[in-house]
Amino acid sequence: MSENIEARVKELEEQVEILKANMPEDKLSMVVMSGDLDKLLAAFIIATGGAAMFESVTMFFTFWATPALRDPKKNPPPKDFMAKMFGWMLPKGSAATKLSKMNMYGMGTAMMKGLMKKKGVLQLEELIQRAAENGVKIYVCEMSMDLMGMKKSELIDYPDLRLAGVATFLQNAGSSKSTLFI
Repeated sequence: MSENIEARVKELEEQVEILKANMPEDKLSMVVMSGDLDKLLAAFIIATGGAAMFESVTMFFTFWATPALRDPKKNPPPKDFMAKMFGWMLPKGSAATKLSKMNMYGMGTAMMKGLMKKKGVLQLEELIQRAAENGVKIYVCEMSMDLMGMKKSELIDYPDLRLAGVATFLQNAGSSKSTLFI
């Protein structure tokens, strides 16, 4: 009887060690694919809120969200024709983003920004700054940057912004308590 109990305790201890080794870390990982103002606002509101709850928050910007990180004050390096076309068509920075619904040729976006200001809601640029102050990491998809002809030198100055591939993000997200897609 005592041998059975000892064997069972040993088996349970081994299982506990396996569970400990595979426990998610206190991290929030987020894929940000949309470049729409309302979705970017949601992403940064969640990221800044998450920074108060989690030890680490990482945002992975890909495809249409990437242009929101362009710095309108920076001049891009020389580009080929396709990269120039993307540069002209895509918003240059967070202030140039538009609502996903009810944009109405910019009138809806202006109304939303005005209402946010009136109600004391942080603008997207302020949320990005708040995220930086709270240690939110931003990874920017290298493939998206390459496809759109963008260079890191065009992006905003952000303390923990780096280019990364999907494998880097997935490795990070794989051990996160929570992973979101916006």
